[in-house]
Amino acid sequence: MTTESSHSEEVVGPEVAAAPERSETGRADRRRTAPTRLAVFTGAGVLAVVDLGAKAVAERGLGDGRTVDLGPLALQLAHNSGAAFSLGSGLPSWVVVTVTGLLTGVIAVITWRAVATTSRLLPAGLAAVLAGATANLVDRAGDGRVTDYLHTGWWPTFNLADVWITTGAAVAVLASLRSDRSADEASRSDA
Repeated sequence: MTTESSHSEEVVGPEVAAAPERSETGRADRRRTAPTRLAVFTGAGVLAVVDLGAKAVAERGLGDGRTVDLGPLALQLAHNSGAAFSLGSGLPSWVVVTVTGLLTGVIAVITWRAVATTSRLLPAGLAAVLAGATANLVDRAGDGRVTDYLHTGWWPTFNLADVWITTGAAVAVLASLRSDRSADEASRSDA
């Protein structure tokens, strides 16, 4: 009987002793992750506000149909009732707004989780995607269409939110490829 109780003490003892370490590590991770999340989501908010401000300026300054030539780029007001590059423009606006809202929510969750599990490059890219998606969602929620104002003549007219989305997606892909390459190199060095 004494053997059993000392045996169970040996098994339970290390588990109990290890619990505070795990708890302290979890707290340390949360302390490190919280400011990073705050920075990522604040950055996304700032980028979204910049786009929404640019859209308001474009509506006021280009609403009379004029175009401002800036060389390879022109400022020209356009409205897009569809998704990216006018895809889905024939759908009811509530469908496009709902799908955009759901995708924005998914991007927010992925961004939240990426902060805790990856390097800073992936969350930065995802923050830009989130900023663009949020800005376009807010813009679209008002009248079912997005305000575009950057015109090239050879590409559909777009806005800063589209730039954030495209740039952020490229950064996220590069970060993922870099992460995969680092993992491959680490597994080869372990072998």
